[in-house]
Amino acid sequence: MNDRAALDLLLEHGPLSRTRIGELTGLSKPTASQLLGRLEAAGLVVATGTTAGRPGPSAQLYRVNPDAGHVAALDVTPDRITAAVADIAGDVRGEHTVTTRGRGTTRTVGHVTEAIDTAATAAGVERARLNRVVIGFPGAFDPVTNVLRYAGHVPGWHSPDLLGELAAALGVPVAVENDVNLAAVAEQRLGAAVGCEDFVLFWAEEGIGAAVVLGGRLHRGATGGAGEVGYMPLPGAPVLHNVSRANTGGFQELAGGEAVLKLARQSGIKARTPQEAIAKAVADGEDGAAVLDELAVRMATGLASVVAVLDPQLVVLSGGVVAAGGEELRSRVEQRLRELAIPQPALRLSELTGNPVLVGAVQRALSAARDEIFDTTAE
Repeated sequence: MNDRAALDLLLEHGPLSRTRIGELTGLSKPTASQLLGRLEAAGLVVATGTTAGRPGPSAQLYRVNPDAGHVAALDVTPDRITAAVADIAGDVRGEHTVTTRGRGTTRTVGHVTEAIDTAATAAGVERARLNRVVIGFPGAFDPVTNVLRYAGHVPGWHSPDLLGELAAALGVPVAVENDVNLAAVAEQRLGAAVGCEDFVLFWAEEGIGAAVVLGGRLHRGATGGAGEVGYMPLPGAPVLHNVSRANTGGFQELAGGEAVLKLARQSGIKARTPQEAIAKAVADGEDGAAVLDELAVRMATGLASVVAVLDPQLVVLSGGVVAAGGEELRSRVEQRLRELAIPQPALRLSELTGNPVLVGAVQRALSAARDEIFDTTAE
C-alpha cells in the first residue's frame, strides 16, 4: 500500500524527494528511503536531478520510470483508426492514423495492427512491450454475448470472434469500450468533471450519444447500451420503425449531424459538416442565431429526459458540434434546459484539447496497466 501510494504521488506531483514523500505519506524518513530503494530496485522509479537552488542542502529527486510500461489506445470511426502509444507516466510518445474507408471490410485486424505498430515505432517501443490496448469504438459490446451492438455504420467489426482475433494478433490484453464512455473517462480524470461523482457527458458530432457516470463509475447497462440516446424517442422527432439502422432514432433525427446541416441550409448556411455549419452560425452573429436557438431547443429537449431520470450533478457538453458552438451554444442549451427540466445540473463545456476519445482510452489503459505493473507484491 505504501509503495502504490508513493507511486501515485509521483504521478500526481512529479519528481519528489525522500523527505517530501515522507511528508505526503506520513512515513518516517528512514521508511521512505527504504520504500524508494525498493521501488528503484524494481525499476519503477529512477533518480532525476536534485533540489539544488532551493534553501537548505540539495536532495535527490525521484520520478516514476516512464519505461516501466507502455500502453496503446485507439479511436475507431467508420473512416479511420487513430492509435496512440503512451509510457506508464502518461506521456504520449507516438501517434498514427490509418484510413480504412475503401480498403475492404475483412482487414480490420490488419488495420488495427498497422495503426498500433506505426505508433509504437514512432514512440520507440516494440509492440511486444505493450502492457494493454484499449479501443474506443462507436458502439458497444454486449458483456453477456460479446456481440457488437449499435454499430452497423462501422464495417468490418462484426465478427463474433473479433476480440479474440485482435488479442491473438497483438499478443497484448485488449479491451473495447464505447467511445463516448471514454470521453467521459477523460473528463473525469483530466477535464470538466474532475471530482464529480454523478455526471452525464453529452456528445454531439455526426451522431448523438451520452455517457453516464454514477457514484464515480461508468454505468454501461445490462447490454452495454446505456447512453445510446440517439435512439431515444422525442416529441417532434420522426417515428422510426426500423431502429436497427445505424445512427437513427428520435434524438438523432432531431439533433444529429444531418439535422444540423438541414437547419443550416434553411438559414442559407452552406457547409460540408455539422461542425462547419455551427462554426459558421456562430461567426454569422445575428444571422446564425436562429440556427443556434433551434439546435439548443432540440438538444435541451433530449437532455431534459436524461436529467429527469438521472438528476446528475453535472452535464458535460462535448463533441465537434459542441466545440464549434462554444459558449454561444452552451448558454442557449442551458437556458432551454432550465425551462424544460426540474433538475438543474450545471452545464459545462468540455475542457479537453485534442481527441477526447483517445485521451480517455489512454487513461483507461494506463489505469489497468498501472494496477498490474505497480503491484510490488506480485511474484
